[in-house]
Amino acid sequence: MSRHTLLRTTSGLFAAVGFGVAALALAVPVQPATAQVAAVDPGRPATDKAQDASRKPGMMVKFARIQRGDTVVELLPGEGYFTRIFSNAVGPKGKVIAAAPGESDAMKALAAESARKNVELFAGSFDSVGPAGAADVVWTSRNYHDLKGSKAPADATERMNKAAFAALKPGGYYVVLDHSAAAGSGTRDCDTLHRIDAEAVKAEVLAAGFVLDGESPMLVNKTDTRTASVFDASIKGRTDQFVLRFKKPG
Repeated sequence: MSRHTLLRTTSGLFAAVGFGVAALALAVPVQPATAQVAAVDPGRPATDKAQDASRKPGMMVKFARIQRGDTVVELLPGEGYFTRIFSNAVGPKGKVIAAAPGESDAMKALAAESARKNVELFAGSFDSVGPAGAADVVWTSRNYHDLKGSKAPADATERMNKAAFAALKPGGYYVVLDHSAAAGSGTRDCDTLHRIDAEAVKAEVLAAGFVLDGESPMLVNKTDTRTASVFDASIKGRTDQFVLRFKKPG
């Protein structure tokens, strides 16, 4: 099941079932979290490695300022691409909390891997994405626009941003990565093209109490006209994307 299929077919997206944490069983290589090493793991599936050139996982770890021993909350982890990356980056003394709407097929498959014990599932809601004040980093990738779609609650992103703020330690980081829509388009293309204007995201996250701490051009593709669906063969896997890092004051 793809990330978008999961989001479009799961009622309410985050099922409000409380704080249900179940440890996943996956292997944690003892490696430093450098841009070179974070993306390299012989235990990662070939389908993940095939995406590395376009998704730049090691550079994303560095931009998010993820360190060994950190606690990372990943919102809507999809098929677990970044879950594995973050698991390697934080090491055996760190933790990755995958906040997902129930146990998706992809997460169940991830759980079948051997001994990555620093990853947990969190069956939360829009109002709670992890233990309060526990996270060093909250991350979401290519999901924000889905929560602005017609099938999501009207206040979904407002509630999620507040929940991210609550889950973070003072001084912690909230990173939002998504497909870029045309400048000034706001949320117009969320349903049709699966894109969102970065400025619309900034406005909402800042309203939740965060400050903008950094932006990355690493996934910019100037040849993308931002007029085609992200699933269109002409641009799939090569979309222009923005990466924003926000900080919780303190």
